[in-house]
Amino acid sequence: MSTLITDRLTLRRPVVEDADDALTLLHDAQTALWFSAPNVVDHASAVEWCARGADWSDDTHRTWHAADPDTDRLVVNVSIFALDEEHGTAKVAYRVVPRLRRQGYGREAVLAVTDFAFRELGFARVQLEHCVPNEASCALAVSAGFRLEGTMRSAYRTPGGVREDVHIHGRLSTDPYP
Repeated sequence: MSTLITDRLTLRRPVVEDADDALTLLHDAQTALWFSAPNVVDHASAVEWCARGADWSDDTHRTWHAADPDTDRLVVNVSIFALDEEHGTAKVAYRVVPRLRRQGYGREAVLAVTDFAFRELGFARVQLEHCVPNEASCALAVSAGFRLEGTMRSAYRTPGGVREDVHIHGRLSTDPYP
């Protein structure tokens, strides 16, 4: 099953019609602090980015665009990746469109995708990582039931070239639902 439904979102594979919203998201100053998409520079490259997200054939990721069910417009880009079937683990990452941040949509999408990893893929653990200064991501992780497990020192180079420490949060399939 690739479509997930939450109270306020429909999570589906990315589509061509998402390209303009994706371009806006990827070039938003706050998003660009933590996530680099240097090859997404115009509508055509945004279409390609969406197509790559929709292609799950290599089994390295599952990417959804969480959309408003009334307008079908992109709200959250969310992926599970680093899928390790042998150990039953994955990582999750997300980006929320600027106009809808801090309204719980990121948490809702992360919960849906994490539950998919547990139920549909049979994974035991999902990990969420973020740069320590990204306090909004830390708050989201904790509110979605991901325990702060530690800090990796100087583990990420931001798109601006700054080395940042990274928090590691983990959620187990046996953890209580948040």
